[in-house]
Amino acid sequence: MEKEMKIETKAVHCGDRKQDPARPGAFVPVTTPIYAAASFLYESTAQLDRVLGREEPGYCYARYDNPTSAALEELITDLEGGAGSLACSSGMMAIQVALQAALLDRRKSILAANALYGATVSMLNKIFEPFGVEVNYVDICDFAAVQERIERFKPGCVLMETISNPLLRVGEIDRIAELCQAAGAALIVDNTFATPLLVRPLALGANIVVHSATKFLSGHGDVMGGLITSDAAHAEIVRSIARTVGPGLGPFESYLAMRGIKTFALRVERQCNNACRVATFLATHPRVQRVHYLANPHHPDAAAIHRLLTAGLWGAIVTFELKDAAKEDVFRFMDRLNVVVRATSLGDVHSTVLYPVIASHRDMSPKQRERMGILEGTVRLCIGIEGIEDILADLDQALQPE
Repeated sequence: MEKEMKIETKAVHCGDRKQDPARPGAFVPVTTPIYAAASFLYESTAQLDRVLGREEPGYCYARYDNPTSAALEELITDLEGGAGSLACSSGMMAIQVALQAALLDRRKSILAANALYGATVSMLNKIFEPFGVEVNYVDICDFAAVQERIERFKPGCVLMETISNPLLRVGEIDRIAELCQAAGAALIVDNTFATPLLVRPLALGANIVVHSATKFLSGHGDVMGGLITSDAAHAEIVRSIARTVGPGLGPFESYLAMRGIKTFALRVERQCNNACRVATFLATHPRVQRVHYLANPHHPDAAAIHRLLTAGLWGAIVTFELKDAAKEDVFRFMDRLNVVVRATSLGDVHSTVLYPVIASHRDMSPKQRERMGILEGTVRLCIGIEGIEDILADLDQALQPE
Protein backbone atom coordinates (compact mmCIF):
# COMPACT_ATOMS: atom_id res chain seq x y z
CA MET A 1 0.00 0.00 0.00
CA GLU A 2 1.39 3.37 -1.02
CA LYS A 3 2.34 5.53 1.94
CA GLU A 4 0.40 8.80 2.22
CA MET A 5 2.45 11.95 1.73
CA LYS A 6 3.20 14.18 4.69
CA ILE A 7 1.17 17.38 4.92
CA GLU A 8 4.28 19.48 4.25
CA THR A 9 4.76 17.65 0.93
CA LYS A 10 1.09 17.92 0.00
CA ALA A 11 1.18 21.68 0.58
CA VAL A 12 3.99 22.03 -1.96
CA HIS A 13 2.77 19.66 -4.69
CA CYS A 14 -0.99 19.01 -4.61
CA GLY A 15 -3.18 20.73 -7.18
CA ASP A 16 -0.37 21.76 -9.52
CA ARG A 17 1.10 20.43 -12.79
CA LYS A 18 -2.01 19.08 -14.50
CA GLN A 19 -1.62 17.89 -18.09
CA ASP A 20 -4.31 19.22 -20.45
CA PRO A 21 -6.01 16.03 -21.73
CA ALA A 22 -6.81 17.80 -25.00
CA ARG A 23 -3.11 18.52 -25.64
CA PRO A 24 -1.13 15.36 -24.86
CA GLY A 25 2.60 15.94 -24.82
CA ALA A 26 2.28 19.71 -24.43
CA PHE A 27 4.31 21.57 -21.82
CA VAL A 28 2.99 21.74 -18.24
CA PRO A 29 3.55 24.85 -16.09
CA VAL A 30 5.25 24.02 -12.78
CA THR A 31 2.66 26.18 -10.99
CA THR A 32 -0.97 26.63 -11.94
CA PRO A 33 -1.44 29.74 -14.15
CA ILE A 34 -3.99 32.49 -13.55
CA TYR A 35 -6.94 31.76 -15.86
CA ALA A 36 -8.59 35.18 -16.16
CA ALA A 37 -11.54 34.09 -18.27
CA ALA A 38 -15.26 34.43 -17.65
CA SER A 39 -16.12 31.58 -20.02
CA PHE A 40 -14.47 28.72 -21.90
CA LEU A 41 -15.03 27.30 -25.37
CA TYR A 42 -14.67 23.87 -26.97
CA GLU A 43 -14.20 22.55 -30.48
CA SER A 44 -17.80 21.38 -30.64
CA THR A 45 -21.09 22.47 -29.15
CA ALA A 46 -21.76 18.84 -28.28
CA GLN A 47 -18.74 18.81 -25.97
CA LEU A 48 -19.81 22.13 -24.38
CA ASP A 49 -23.22 20.55 -23.83
CA ARG A 50 -21.61 17.63 -21.99
CA VAL A 51 -19.48 19.96 -19.86
CA LEU A 52 -22.48 22.15 -18.99
CA GLY A 53 -24.42 19.02 -18.08
CA ARG A 54 -21.50 17.82 -15.94
CA GLU A 55 -21.32 14.63 -17.99
CA GLU A 56 -17.72 15.43 -18.89
CA PRO A 57 -15.11 17.25 -16.79
CA GLY A 58 -14.24 20.74 -17.95
CA TYR A 59 -14.81 24.44 -17.47
CA CYS A 60 -17.57 26.49 -19.04
CA TYR A 61 -18.43 29.54 -16.91
CA ALA A 62 -16.46 31.21 -14.13
CA ARG A 63 -19.40 31.30 -11.73
CA TYR A 64 -19.37 27.52 -11.81
CA ASP A 65 -15.63 26.93 -11.60
CA ASN A 66 -12.23 28.07 -12.83
CA PRO A 67 -9.00 26.10 -13.40
CA THR A 68 -6.95 28.24 -11.00
CA SER A 69 -9.57 28.03 -8.27
CA ALA A 70 -10.00 24.31 -8.93
CA ALA A 71 -6.29 23.75 -8.29
CA LEU A 72 -6.56 25.56 -4.96
CA GLU A 73 -9.65 23.52 -4.09
CA GLU A 74 -7.83 20.28 -4.89
CA LEU A 75 -4.96 21.39 -2.67
CA ILE A 76 -7.09 22.16 0.40
CA THR A 77 -9.10 18.97 -0.15
CA ASP A 78 -5.89 16.97 0.12
CA LEU A 79 -4.67 18.94 3.14
CA GLU A 80 -7.93 18.51 5.07
CA GLY A 81 -8.65 15.00 3.84
CA GLY A 82 -12.09 15.76 2.42
CA ALA A 83 -14.17 14.75 -0.59
CA GLY A 84 -14.32 18.20 -2.19
CA SER A 85 -13.73 21.89 -1.56
CA LEU A 86 -14.94 25.32 -2.60
CA ALA A 87 -12.85 28.49 -2.68
CA CYS A 88 -14.94 31.48 -1.60
CA SER A 89 -14.59 35.25 -1.67
CA SER A 90 -14.09 35.48 2.11
CA GLY A 91 -14.09 33.40 5.26
CA MET A 92 -17.53 34.74 6.16
CA MET A 93 -18.88 33.67 2.76
CA ALA A 94 -17.44 30.22 3.43
CA ILE A 95 -19.31 30.03 6.74
CA GLN A 96 -22.56 31.19 5.13
CA VAL A 97 -22.43 28.63 2.32
CA ALA A 98 -21.40 25.89 4.77
CA LEU A 99 -24.40 26.64 6.98
CA GLN A 100 -26.74 26.71 3.98
CA ALA A 101 -25.39 23.36 2.79
CA ALA A 102 -25.75 21.80 6.23
CA LEU A 103 -29.34 23.02 6.67
CA LEU A 104 -30.60 22.44 3.13
CA ASP A 105 -32.29 19.12 3.92
CA ARG A 106 -32.32 19.40 7.71
CA ARG A 107 -34.25 21.18 10.41
CA LYS A 108 -33.55 24.92 10.21
CA SER A 109 -31.88 25.12 13.60
CA ILE A 110 -28.26 25.91 14.51
CA LEU A 111 -26.55 25.12 17.78
CA ALA A 112 -23.49 27.35 17.94
CA ALA A 113 -20.59 27.64 20.34
CA ASN A 114 -20.99 30.62 22.63
CA ALA A 115 -17.38 31.60 21.92
CA LEU A 116 -17.08 32.53 18.24
CA TYR A 117 -15.62 35.24 16.02
CA GLY A 118 -17.83 38.32 16.40
CA ALA A 119 -18.78 38.49 12.72
CA THR A 120 -19.94 34.87 12.86
CA VAL A 121 -22.24 35.70 15.76
CA SER A 122 -23.54 38.71 13.83
CA MET A 123 -24.27 36.50 10.82
CA LEU A 124 -26.22 34.05 12.96
CA ASN A 125 -28.22 36.76 14.75
CA LYS A 126 -28.68 39.30 11.94
CA ILE A 127 -28.94 37.09 8.85
CA PHE A 128 -29.98 33.54 9.70
CA GLU A 129 -32.43 34.30 12.53
CA PRO A 130 -34.41 36.92 10.53
CA PHE A 131 -34.76 34.32 7.76
CA GLY A 132 -36.43 31.95 10.20
CA VAL A 133 -33.50 29.82 11.33
CA GLU A 134 -33.51 29.01 15.04
CA VAL A 135 -30.18 29.83 16.68
CA ASN A 136 -29.13 28.61 20.12
CA TYR A 137 -25.78 28.78 21.89
CA VAL A 138 -23.86 26.45 24.18
CA ASP A 139 -20.53 26.27 25.98
CA ILE A 140 -18.89 23.99 23.43
CA CYS A 141 -16.27 22.94 26.00
CA ASP A 142 -18.94 21.61 28.38
CA PHE A 143 -19.65 18.23 26.82
CA ALA A 144 -22.64 17.48 29.05
CA ALA A 145 -24.19 20.82 28.10
CA VAL A 146 -23.62 20.14 24.39
CA GLN A 147 -25.28 16.75 24.74
CA GLU A 148 -28.26 18.26 26.57
CA ARG A 149 -28.70 21.09 24.03
CA ILE A 150 -28.55 18.72 21.07
CA GLU A 151 -31.21 16.52 22.65
CA ARG A 152 -33.38 19.53 23.54
CA PHE A 153 -33.11 21.68 20.40
CA LYS A 154 -32.53 18.93 17.80
CA PRO A 155 -30.40 21.23 15.61
CA GLY A 156 -29.82 20.70 11.92
CA CYS A 157 -26.19 21.60 12.46
CA VAL A 158 -23.66 22.42 15.16
CA LEU A 159 -21.12 25.20 14.57
CA MET A 160 -17.85 25.52 16.46
CA GLU A 161 -14.26 26.74 16.10
CA THR A 162 -11.34 24.38 16.54
CA ILE A 163 -9.63 27.02 18.68
CA SER A 164 -11.99 29.80 19.74
CA ASN A 165 -11.42 33.46 18.92
CA PRO A 166 -9.94 35.13 20.96
CA LEU A 167 -9.73 33.16 24.24
CA LEU A 168 -8.45 29.91 22.73
CA ARG A 169 -10.93 27.36 24.06
CA VAL A 170 -10.88 23.88 22.52
CA GLY A 171 -13.91 21.61 22.38
CA GLU A 172 -13.83 17.84 21.95
CA ILE A 173 -14.50 17.69 18.23
CA ASP A 174 -14.52 13.89 18.00
CA ARG A 175 -17.00 13.40 20.84
CA ILE A 176 -19.24 16.21 19.61
CA ALA A 177 -19.13 14.66 16.13
CA GLU A 178 -20.47 11.41 17.58
CA LEU A 179 -23.37 13.29 19.17
CA CYS A 180 -24.12 15.03 15.89
CA GLN A 181 -24.05 11.81 13.91
CA ALA A 182 -26.46 10.14 16.35
CA ALA A 183 -28.81 13.15 16.14
CA GLY A 184 -28.64 13.50 12.34
CA ALA A 185 -27.01 16.93 12.63
CA ALA A 186 -24.07 18.18 10.57
CA LEU A 187 -20.96 19.39 12.39
CA ILE A 188 -19.26 22.48 10.93
CA VAL A 189 -15.83 23.40 12.28
CA ASP A 190 -14.01 26.66 11.62
CA ASN A 191 -10.38 25.52 11.49
CA THR A 192 -8.82 28.93 10.79
CA PHE A 193 -6.80 29.24 14.02
CA ALA A 194 -5.48 25.67 13.89
CA THR A 195 -4.97 24.95 10.16
CA PRO A 196 -4.73 21.30 9.04
CA LEU A 197 -1.17 21.25 10.38
CA LEU A 198 -2.52 21.19 13.96
CA VAL A 199 -5.94 19.54 13.53
CA ARG A 200 -7.91 17.88 10.71
CA PRO A 201 -11.53 18.02 11.89
CA LEU A 202 -12.90 15.77 9.13
CA ALA A 203 -10.70 12.95 10.41
CA LEU A 204 -12.32 13.49 13.83
CA GLY A 205 -15.85 13.14 12.44
CA ALA A 206 -16.78 16.68 11.37
CA ASN A 207 -18.79 17.04 8.17
CA ILE A 208 -17.68 20.45 6.90
CA VAL A 209 -14.53 22.46 7.62
CA VAL A 210 -14.16 26.17 6.85
CA HIS A 211 -11.17 28.49 6.79
CA SER A 212 -10.50 32.14 6.35
CA ALA A 213 -7.85 31.67 3.67
CA THR A 214 -6.84 35.27 4.39
CA LYS A 215 -5.12 34.10 7.55
CA PHE A 216 -2.49 31.39 8.10
CA LEU A 217 -3.00 29.53 4.84
CA SER A 218 -2.26 32.46 2.53
CA GLY A 219 -0.15 34.06 5.23
CA HIS A 220 1.09 37.25 3.60
CA GLY A 221 -1.73 39.74 4.19
CA ASP A 222 -2.54 40.07 0.48
CA VAL A 223 -5.52 37.74 -0.08
CA MET A 224 -9.16 37.95 0.99
CA GLY A 225 -10.65 34.49 0.70
CA GLY A 226 -12.39 31.55 2.33
CA LEU A 227 -12.32 27.78 1.90
CA ILE A 228 -14.87 25.04 2.53
CA THR A 229 -13.90 21.37 2.61
CA SER A 230 -16.67 18.79 2.94
CA ASP A 231 -17.16 15.09 3.41
CA ALA A 232 -18.72 13.00 0.64
CA ALA A 233 -22.26 13.67 1.87
CA HIS A 234 -21.94 17.46 1.56
CA ALA A 235 -19.39 18.16 -1.18
CA GLU A 236 -21.91 18.11 -4.03
CA ILE A 237 -24.43 20.18 -2.04
CA VAL A 238 -21.81 22.88 -1.46
CA ARG A 239 -20.91 22.86 -5.17
CA SER A 240 -24.56 23.05 -6.22
CA ILE A 241 -25.16 26.10 -4.02
CA ALA A 242 -22.03 27.73 -5.39
CA ARG A 243 -23.07 27.20 -9.01
CA THR A 244 -26.32 29.03 -8.27
CA VAL A 245 -25.29 31.94 -6.03
CA GLY A 246 -21.70 32.47 -7.21
CA PRO A 247 -19.62 32.94 -4.04
CA GLY A 248 -16.41 31.80 -5.74
CA LEU A 249 -12.93 33.22 -5.26
CA GLY A 250 -11.38 34.97 -8.27
CA PRO A 251 -8.48 33.36 -10.15
CA PHE A 252 -5.87 35.92 -9.08
CA GLU A 253 -6.76 35.52 -5.39
CA SER A 254 -6.80 31.74 -5.84
CA TYR A 255 -3.31 31.89 -7.31
CA LEU A 256 -2.01 33.97 -4.40
CA ALA A 257 -3.66 31.71 -1.83
CA MET A 258 -2.19 28.62 -3.44
CA ARG A 259 1.25 30.21 -3.54
CA GLY A 260 0.96 31.07 0.16
CA ILE A 261 -0.14 27.58 1.15
CA LYS A 262 3.07 26.09 -0.28
CA THR A 263 4.96 27.49 2.73
CA PHE A 264 2.20 27.48 5.35
CA ALA A 265 3.52 24.44 7.26
CA LEU A 266 6.97 25.98 7.54
CA ARG A 267 5.54 29.35 8.59
CA VAL A 268 3.07 27.99 11.12
CA GLU A 269 5.68 25.83 12.80
CA ARG A 270 7.94 28.87 13.22
CA GLN A 271 5.00 30.96 14.44
CA CYS A 272 4.06 28.32 17.01
CA ASN A 273 7.62 28.22 18.34
CA ASN A 274 7.77 32.01 18.59
CA ALA A 275 4.36 32.14 20.28
CA CYS A 276 5.55 29.78 23.03
CA ARG A 277 8.34 32.20 23.84
CA VAL A 278 5.97 35.17 23.83
CA ALA A 279 3.47 33.43 26.12
CA THR A 280 6.25 32.56 28.59
CA PHE A 281 7.50 36.17 28.55
CA LEU A 282 4.05 37.67 29.11
CA ALA A 283 3.17 35.20 31.89
CA THR A 284 5.80 36.74 34.17
CA HIS A 285 5.41 40.38 33.15
CA PRO A 286 4.17 42.66 35.98
CA ARG A 287 1.76 44.54 33.67
CA VAL A 288 0.00 41.36 32.51
CA GLN A 289 -2.90 39.96 34.51
CA ARG A 290 -3.49 36.72 32.59
CA VAL A 291 -2.26 34.89 29.49
CA HIS A 292 -4.41 32.60 27.33
CA TYR A 293 -2.28 30.06 25.47
CA LEU A 294 -2.78 26.42 24.56
CA ALA A 295 0.53 25.18 25.98
CA ASN A 296 -0.41 26.31 29.48
CA PRO A 297 -0.65 23.10 31.55
CA HIS A 298 -3.47 24.73 33.54
CA HIS A 299 -5.54 25.50 30.44
CA PRO A 300 -9.16 24.46 31.14
CA ASP A 301 -9.19 22.31 27.99
CA ALA A 302 -5.69 20.83 28.44
CA ALA A 303 -6.90 17.23 28.06
CA ALA A 304 -8.63 17.94 24.73
CA ILE A 305 -5.69 20.01 23.49
CA HIS A 306 -3.15 17.26 24.13
CA ARG A 307 -5.44 14.59 22.68
CA LEU A 308 -6.52 16.37 19.49
CA LEU A 309 -3.72 18.73 18.43
CA THR A 310 -0.41 17.83 16.81
CA ALA A 311 2.13 17.35 19.59
CA GLY A 312 4.35 20.36 20.22
CA LEU A 313 2.34 22.78 18.05
CA TRP A 314 0.16 25.03 20.19
CA GLY A 315 -0.85 27.67 17.68
CA ALA A 316 0.41 31.18 17.00
CA ILE A 317 -2.24 33.11 18.95
CA VAL A 318 -1.46 34.51 22.39
CA THR A 319 -4.24 36.44 24.10
CA PHE A 320 -3.57 38.33 27.30
CA GLU A 321 -5.13 40.83 29.68
CA LEU A 322 -3.39 44.05 30.61
CA LYS A 323 -3.60 44.54 34.37
CA ASP A 324 -6.19 47.15 35.46
CA ALA A 325 -6.41 48.44 31.88
CA ALA A 326 -9.10 50.61 30.32
CA LYS A 327 -9.48 51.22 26.60
CA GLU A 328 -7.04 54.15 26.59
CA ASP A 329 -4.39 51.98 28.30
CA VAL A 330 -4.73 49.35 25.58
CA PHE A 331 -4.53 52.04 22.90
CA ARG A 332 -1.36 53.42 24.48
CA PHE A 333 0.25 49.97 24.55
CA MET A 334 -0.66 49.25 20.93
CA ASP A 335 0.48 52.66 19.68
CA ARG A 336 3.94 52.09 21.17
CA LEU A 337 4.54 48.89 19.23
CA ASN A 338 7.00 49.10 16.34
CA VAL A 339 7.60 45.53 15.13
CA VAL A 340 4.15 44.13 15.95
CA VAL A 341 1.64 45.50 13.45
CA ARG A 342 -1.73 46.96 14.50
CA ALA A 343 -4.05 45.15 12.10
CA THR A 344 -7.53 43.64 12.00
CA SER A 345 -6.31 40.27 10.81
CA LEU A 346 -3.96 37.48 11.80
CA GLY A 347 -1.84 34.65 10.44
CA ASP A 348 0.53 36.84 8.44
CA VAL A 349 4.31 36.47 8.34
CA HIS A 350 4.47 39.63 10.46
CA SER A 351 3.22 39.67 14.05
CA THR A 352 -0.08 41.45 14.55
CA VAL A 353 -2.02 42.84 17.49
CA LEU A 354 -5.77 43.31 17.70
CA TYR A 355 -8.07 44.79 20.33
CA PRO A 356 -11.25 42.65 20.25
CA VAL A 357 -13.37 45.40 21.83
CA ILE A 358 -12.97 47.62 18.74
CA ALA A 359 -12.42 44.97 16.07
CA SER A 360 -13.32 41.26 16.06
CA HIS A 361 -16.06 41.61 18.70
CA ARG A 362 -16.98 45.27 18.22
CA ASP A 363 -20.63 44.57 17.34
CA MET A 364 -21.25 42.82 20.65
CA SER A 365 -22.48 44.67 23.71
CA PRO A 366 -20.09 45.04 26.67
CA LYS A 367 -22.23 42.53 28.60
CA GLN A 368 -22.03 39.99 25.78
CA ARG A 369 -18.28 40.38 25.63
CA GLU A 370 -17.97 40.06 29.38
CA ARG A 371 -20.01 36.84 29.35
CA MET A 372 -17.55 35.51 26.78
CA GLY A 373 -14.61 36.54 28.99
CA ILE A 374 -13.48 39.38 26.73
CA LEU A 375 -12.60 42.26 29.05
CA GLU A 376 -11.58 45.89 28.48
CA GLY A 377 -7.94 44.89 28.83
CA THR A 378 -8.04 41.85 26.54
CA VAL A 379 -5.48 41.96 23.71
CA ARG A 380 -4.96 39.35 20.98
CA LEU A 381 -1.52 38.76 19.50
CA CYS A 382 -0.77 36.63 16.48
CA ILE A 383 2.94 35.93 16.39
CA GLY A 384 4.80 36.02 13.09
CA ILE A 385 8.07 34.62 11.81
CA GLU A 386 10.33 37.52 12.86
CA GLY A 387 13.35 36.98 15.08
CA ILE A 388 11.93 36.20 18.51
CA GLU A 389 14.34 38.59 20.23
CA ASP A 390 12.90 41.48 18.21
CA ILE A 391 9.31 40.53 19.03
CA LEU A 392 10.04 40.25 22.75
CA ALA A 393 11.97 43.52 22.83
CA ASP A 394 9.10 45.32 21.09
CA LEU A 395 6.51 43.96 23.51
CA ASP A 396 8.71 44.78 26.51
CA GLN A 397 9.24 48.42 25.54
CA ALA A 398 5.53 48.88 24.76
CA LEU A 399 4.58 47.47 28.17
CA GLN A 400 6.84 49.83 30.12
CA PRO A 401 5.03 52.39 32.28
CA GLU A 402 4.93 56.00 31.11
